[in-house]
Amino acid sequence: MDQLALVLGILSGLRFVAPHLDAAATVVTALAMHVTYAVLCWIFASQHRRNGAAWSIAGLLGGAVTTIVLLVANERQASRDEPPAP
Repeated sequence: MDQLALVLGILSGLRFVAPHLDAAATVVTALAMHVTYAVLCWIFASQHRRNGAAWSIAGLLGGAVTTIVLLVANERQASRDEPPAP
């Protein structure tokens, strides 16, 4: 259980914010956070015409890291799509 708590805590970012939580609380909270990341990834991906289901699964598995990668990719796409300033 401790190894699972460590992995989920790191992927969700919870380990950095609340390292004092016991293993059971870390697992439950991290799983809830991963579900939240999955929903956020689906929303952000859909807004930029990306595959929402695939990004949602990636967000569920990858947590905060996947969400950050998607946000950066969306920003890069938005900056390429903008017309150049005169």
